[in-house]
Amino acid sequence: MTTTINRLATSISAHAWNGAGDVLAICPNTHEIELYSYDGSSFVLMETLTDHDAIVTSLAWAPNTNRMLSCSQDRNAYVWEHDGTNWNPTLVILRINRAATCCAWSPKEDKFAVGTGDCVVAVCYFESDNNWWVSKHIKKDITSTILAISWHPNNILLAAGGSDKELKVFSGFVKQCDNRKDIAEGTAFGKKLPFGACVEQIPMNSWILDVQFSPSGNQLAWSCHDSSLHVMNCETENRSTQSFNHNFLPFRSLQWLSERSFIAAGFDCYPVLVQDNGGWSPVKSIDNLQKSSGGNKNARSMWEDRTARGEEVSESTELSSRHQNAISVLTLRQDGSLSSSGLDGNVIVWALNAQAREAGVTF
Repeated sequence: MTTTINRLATSISAHAWNGAGDVLAICPNTHEIELYSYDGSSFVLMETLTDHDAIVTSLAWAPNTNRMLSCSQDRNAYVWEHDGTNWNPTLVILRINRAATCCAWSPKEDKFAVGTGDCVVAVCYFESDNNWWVSKHIKKDITSTILAISWHPNNILLAAGGSDKELKVFSGFVKQCDNRKDIAEGTAFGKKLPFGACVEQIPMNSWILDVQFSPSGNQLAWSCHDSSLHVMNCETENRSTQSFNHNFLPFRSLQWLSERSFIAAGFDCYPVLVQDNGGWSPVKSIDNLQKSSGGNKNARSMWEDRTARGEEVSESTELSSRHQNAISVLTLRQDGSLSSSGLDGNVIVWALNAQAREAGVTF
């Protein structure tokens, strides 16, 4: 499998691509946002944006409107628009007293959501009369920091999870953006979806690190800090969830490839293909440098076996994977490739097609 590896920083807390896939935005774990041009093999720094005052925690880029969204520990979010020469930020009125932790554009790109440490999810939309972005708060049943959010393709339902150990699905219906006719026939979570209504609530045993709706919205996957994965079939009102523990370290980021497969990555420093073969389970690492296909348990067992036999253990700290530290963000690019970034400062573009065919994934 071909990959492109570029070390762009000491550590990267967030990254996002424009719609064309030729410009990358990263946060080098500081208050700055760096924009790079990408020609398919290398990155060239174009511009650095410095309006935030604390670490940028999340980036999202709307592919059709070409608007970039950023949020930060400074409790602010900005919508960035390009005028042909410069990137101009518009401050979002979040009305929060704690850090903004994650953000995501809605599928129609007419609103976005920001998860926070203030026990609220801010759903934001543009108010043309005042020429600014305002927010409405979802507060019901949220008791701690929101760490991950994901929009349903219907532009209304919003999944969220965090350190309160509960998976929740809310209604993000905003009358300034949404039409009730869009849900006239109802959804798997009901017909009446007033703003902020909590239509699903599932307690977990640990923090929820990421949550993602599938491309159709018929499935919802989330990962937890206790090395567990969960996939809900939400195609009908008779929803069912498959939950299982795995032998890998916790996954921090999920990215759907198809209705039958997604990529998961986190503290094991390499992405793992998870697939539905009559039941969901991890299949293999997509990093062909990773010799251990069974996760951290096999690596630990191998070390214990070698020391028990009295064999010399190498003092090298280099990992047998392309990433050399935890992966924090996975993003699916428009051309079908996958990009990952993490605490090692690397951005890696993975050409997935051949790997997906080898694993039997149907797109």
